[in-house]
Amino acid sequence: MTTTQRPGAQAPDSAGGASGFARIMLGSELRVSANLTVVALYSITFLLVGIGLIMVLSSSSITSYLDDQGFFGSFWKQATYALIGVPLMLLVSRFPLWFWKKWAWWLLGFGVLLQLLVFTPLGVEVWGNRNWIQIGGFGGQPSEMLKLALIVWIGAVLVKKEPLLGQVKHEFIPIVFPGALLAIGLVLAGRDLGTAMIMGAAVLGAMVFGGLNWRTIGLTVAGGLAGVLVLVITSPNRMMRLFSFADGHADYSGTGWQPTHALWAFAGGGVFGVGLGGSKAKWSWLPAADNDYIFAIIGEELGMVGALLVIVLYVALAIVMLRAIGRARDRFGKAVIGGILVWIVGQAFVNMAVVMNLLPSLGVPLPLISAGGTALIACLLAMGVVVSIARDGDEYQEELARARA
Repeated sequence: MTTTQRPGAQAPDSAGGASGFARIMLGSELRVSANLTVVALYSITFLLVGIGLIMVLSSSSITSYLDDQGFFGSFWKQATYALIGVPLMLLVSRFPLWFWKKWAWWLLGFGVLLQLLVFTPLGVEVWGNRNWIQIGGFGGQPSEMLKLALIVWIGAVLVKKEPLLGQVKHEFIPIVFPGALLAIGLVLAGRDLGTAMIMGAAVLGAMVFGGLNWRTIGLTVAGGLAGVLVLVITSPNRMMRLFSFADGHADYSGTGWQPTHALWAFAGGGVFGVGLGGSKAKWSWLPAADNDYIFAIIGEELGMVGALLVIVLYVALAIVMLRAIGRARDRFGKAVIGGILVWIVGQAFVNMAVVMNLLPSLGVPLPLISAGGTALIACLLAMGVVVSIARDGDEYQEELARARA
């Protein structure tokens, strides 16, 4: 049996057909890879937020009821912030990179102005730290938004000054001085050392992943450590907490009350936990059970299994973000994702280390999980920026692959 070919049709085994087929396959593979990166970022973020909402509902039910807000008062607040933060995350994830580079200076200026409000009559002191503002029924922590603005600004500066990088003075100015020092100094002026230390670590993350000179990074680390040492020594409250940690929280009725009860909560949870809602520590035994010490309630109610699941999710988030850094188009993307990685994942492990009595109390929440509206929205916005850069990085890798083909 013979076959005929239509006039003008191209033979299927021709070179053009083969290369076209190869390009289709390559493009399809790259799109699948790109989708996996973005889907992984979304999936892990939503899983952490979902776990957070469940655990805030459980851990805050008793204190919320005692504050005449009903059993669900704190949960509804957190759920409302999540309903605000998730659409904002999806929105900013669609912004092109030029938007962040163009408006970076304005974002930093806006963040600084918000932080200055804590020193006005709108400022509120919480646990000895003046790092909150209260406007009517709305309360917020401006430093959370300042973290994101500072990281994005550092990325934009690195791209602008790229021809001068490698020279220490050009790497210090304006990134470390006056930029980072101004932003962190305003937070320290409100006596919030924990938040300032996380901001400093995020700045270092942006500098490292942005490819700055190791001499510049070393000098910045040395200066930061010296500053922290001075701030601890000159503060009786910080020295008391440090000595309490060093003594194993022997004064469990005073400064060691919270860390001691956190350990008791973990011990009570065992391997599989006492069951969701079955915590004893949340019955006013553990202050900040839905905030800074929510990981202790996770360990008590969900056991070691639940605690390990949370740890694995943060590790997975770090791995996916490292992949996005490797695929980023320029220093801006690498620096911004690097800073956000150190901020969110680094702060998570600092929080968990404090709860497990491996570090003295620093007063930082568990990102994406702890109760706190501004912290949750800021972290979701930050993840939106990461997705925005990851999308652009995937497009960049496709461009490179097409050029090679």
